[in-house]
Amino acid sequence: TSRNMSSFRPSKKTAPRGYIPGLGRGAAGFTTRSDIGSAAPAAAPSDGGEPGSSTGVGGSGSRAAELRAAKMMQRKHQQQQQGPSPFGVAPSGYVPGSGRGAGFFAGNGNDNDNENGPTGLPRDRNGTNAALDGNPYDDDDDEADAIYNAIDERMNSRKRKNASSGNQQQSQSQKIGDQFRELKEQLASVTEDEWASIPDVGDNSLRYKQKRREDVFTPITDSLLDSRIAQNNDATASNDNSMLASTTQLLPTSTSSGKTNMSGLAEARGTVLGMSLDRMSKDEANGGMQTSIDPSGYLTSLSNATSALSSTTDIADISKARLLLKSVRDTNPKHGSGWIASARVEEAANKIHAARKLIQEGCEICSNDEDVWMEAARLHPPHMARTIYASAVQHLPTSIPIFIKASELESNDEDKKAILRKGLECNPSSVTLWKAIIELEKEEEDVKVLLSLAIEKVPSCVDMWLALAKLETYENARKVLNQARKNIPTDKSIWIAAAKLEESQNHANMIDKIISKAVSSLSKHDVVISRESWLKEAENAERASAPFTSASIIKYTIGIGVDVEDRQRTWADDANNALKRGAVATSRAILAHSLAAFPTKRSLWMSAVELERGHGDKDSLDEVLAAASERLPKQEIFWLVRAKEKWVGGQIEKAREILTKAFAANPNSEPVWLAAAKLEWETGEIDRARVLLQRARERASSDRVYMKSSLLERECENFDDALELIEEGLQKYPKFGKLYMMGGQICSQELFSIASEDKKQNLDRARKFFKRGLQNCPNNVKLWILASQLEERSPTLLNSSGNVGTGFTKARSILELGRLKNPKSPELWVEAIRLERRANNEKLSVTLMARALQECPNSGILLAENISTSPRAEQKAKSADAIKKCPDDPLVIIAVASLFASERKVDKARKWFQRGVILNKDLGDSWAKFYSFEKKFGNSDQQKSIKDQCINADPKHGELWCSVMKDVKNRKKTVAEGLELVASKVQL
Repeated sequence: TSRNMSSFRPSKKTAPRGYIPGLGRGAAGFTTRSDIGSAAPAAAPSDGGEPGSSTGVGGSGSRAAELRAAKMMQRKHQQQQQGPSPFGVAPSGYVPGSGRGAGFFAGNGNDNDNENGPTGLPRDRNGTNAALDGNPYDDDDDEADAIYNAIDERMNSRKRKNASSGNQQQSQSQKIGDQFRELKEQLASVTEDEWASIPDVGDNSLRYKQKRREDVFTPITDSLLDSRIAQNNDATASNDNSMLASTTQLLPTSTSSGKTNMSGLAEARGTVLGMSLDRMSKDEANGGMQTSIDPSGYLTSLSNATSALSSTTDIADISKARLLLKSVRDTNPKHGSGWIASARVEEAANKIHAARKLIQEGCEICSNDEDVWMEAARLHPPHMARTIYASAVQHLPTSIPIFIKASELESNDEDKKAILRKGLECNPSSVTLWKAIIELEKEEEDVKVLLSLAIEKVPSCVDMWLALAKLETYENARKVLNQARKNIPTDKSIWIAAAKLEESQNHANMIDKIISKAVSSLSKHDVVISRESWLKEAENAERASAPFTSASIIKYTIGIGVDVEDRQRTWADDANNALKRGAVATSRAILAHSLAAFPTKRSLWMSAVELERGHGDKDSLDEVLAAASERLPKQEIFWLVRAKEKWVGGQIEKAREILTKAFAANPNSEPVWLAAAKLEWETGEIDRARVLLQRARERASSDRVYMKSSLLERECENFDDALELIEEGLQKYPKFGKLYMMGGQICSQELFSIASEDKKQNLDRARKFFKRGLQNCPNNVKLWILASQLEERSPTLLNSSGNVGTGFTKARSILELGRLKNPKSPELWVEAIRLERRANNEKLSVTLMARALQECPNSGILLAENISTSPRAEQKAKSADAIKKCPDDPLVIIAVASLFASERKVDKARKWFQRGVILNKDLGDSWAKFYSFEKKFGNSDQQKSIKDQCINADPKHGELWCSVMKDVKNRKKTVAEGLELVASKVQL
């Protein structure tokens, strides 16, 4: 139906009437509405038209279409005026020009007409009623209308696209800063707090919000595993049947239930690899493969390669290093370090051939640099390294390190000796080569020969002279050392070696001569040796088992550079420092020299005694004590210590002789008299002890003498004599509180057990003793405590159970009076608190504890009592507060340790117990609690260790310790026995 527009052209040569060329293509002249009038003329009714119908021009929206419609109206009007058309009458419904887009305006101008007009006839695209027009409307017209509509739509879409792109370009041309200009202007009103509250910018991208997905493993089916096993079995059988038998044992197998056993895959892989390596090694042994692998070094080589790669991951750095070192080599080719560095860079890059090539070039250019030759030998295998060292020796015959390195390459001692001899030919004065070749000799005679040659070639080497002297006999060694002193007169080691040589031959008289000559000879040659260096040489001589040489060095050099007024202090410090370093003989020599210069200094003698007691034997200790007693006869301590050492050693007669001499030197000395009486007392000579004490009361009367005298009678159960001695002593020494205590204890304890009928009388006598004591000694806290305890026990002693409350009342009043007389006395507060607790007055005891801590806030005994008596829930808080107030009080530390022990915190408790006993080793209660703890939680070794430490400490104080050890029944108990007794009464 799409025909060419040329088919409408007439076949005649002459144009028809009214033809306007190009009118169909829209090539018409411009015509305005004035040309056609204000409205279209009414169409004359056609043959097929109906009267009253009208047509008009309808706009198509295109200016060309409107022009064409106007032309057609004008032409039709002309035709009607001229007459019928030469082409005949138009068919029914023909609309001229409708196929080219032309149309007519509606004649009535009614826009509300229906689609087909008032007559119901069809209209064209311009709204023209084609039936009234008289022109036909065919398919060509439809095609033309479709073409024009497509063109119009294309133009409209292009306009819309251009408009949208223009808006987008305008929005894109706007800068980002301009978009946020208003927001930036608002920043001027932001305060500092708002600015500080702005959160930090974080990475909130989706990759951090999403959780990393775990690797998903898809299980393999059993059929696939079985097929792989079968393939591996077939491949293995084709290669080696023997390997199949051992491998299939480790491959996965199917059980009776149909499941595959996968436990042997790893073992199978290792077995296959091992068999492959074994087969390769066999092929190498048979010479069948040139590229076979050594199984022993295969994995090692792999690890080395991996480490090399891991250390050279940054290839760019290696390239930069190469360029830099190349520039160094080109700038200064004689600089050996550049060649060495270049070779090591290539070695680090695992390019050993390039490294060897570089270092060989360096050896040619820097033939006088021994480091380059040694680096080349290191990079090459041993057989090539020997050749390199041979070339190096030709260029550098005086290089000692090259000969040493070349000898180290040899495995045979003879080859090493040959190389070293070659080196000695070129360098006869090299000490290093001489020492190296001497160390290779195994025979003593050969060593002597080499040392003799060495000291001839190198006479200034002290070590070789001393080594030769050690190998020679005594006479030859003396000759060697004398010759060495002539060659090297400025070295002290030769003189000291000569002194050691004489000491080894027990020539003690020669040692002092040699050391004195050494000091004078070195001073003549202007050799300055510090005092510290001489002390170090003395300690070295002691370690070399030459104590006399050490003492001689101290004797002649200890005073170098020390002022006269500082000698005692300086030498005492030197002795202590040497003892701390373990140089006992040196410390003893320093003290001996100090005592020779200051024989009357008691502190020096005490240091010497302590040194011998801790590091010497009994004889050396006795010698020092004897010398001290002779030098200081008026110092009783040395006499007494010496007598005690003899008594402990079982030499009773020696002890008596020493005390007799002490009496002669100190006739009125109370300690000597008491020591003599104690010696007789402890050995069972009671009568002799009683006589000595009587003489002591006559010649050296004192309160302690009366106390010891009454104590002797008390122990012998002579209570009347003891009370008489107490009364006699109180008449002379009324301020001595221990006599009142002993009198009260005898009346309230011992007399009660033997005289039951005179209990009240004895109780009154005890009260009188305590009353007199409190009147004469109001500040003696122990007296107040004993008096209160007597009143507390008085109803029990008199067997009057109904008056128990009276005893507590009297005891409470005594303690209150004691606190008034002795304010801020923590012992009295503790006793009052314990009294109320024994009387079941818990509330009152708590009140007293609060008052006591207010009055004595830093008392260790009160804080420890507060910890031990508080409820379990409060003990930790009380412990923390006590430690803050008294961090170094042993009673507080032991209380905290006991708390840890009760909570079964063994390690912490042991640590705190150890700290407590270190703070005060004289506190027996601490040792007893520590020992009780070890008996409960420790082993036998730990218990023995604590007991040994307690015996060495020999404690004398402690509330519980003194109550047990000062009991008459336990007076002769040893420290170990007393520790067991006290520990049995301790409750953790």
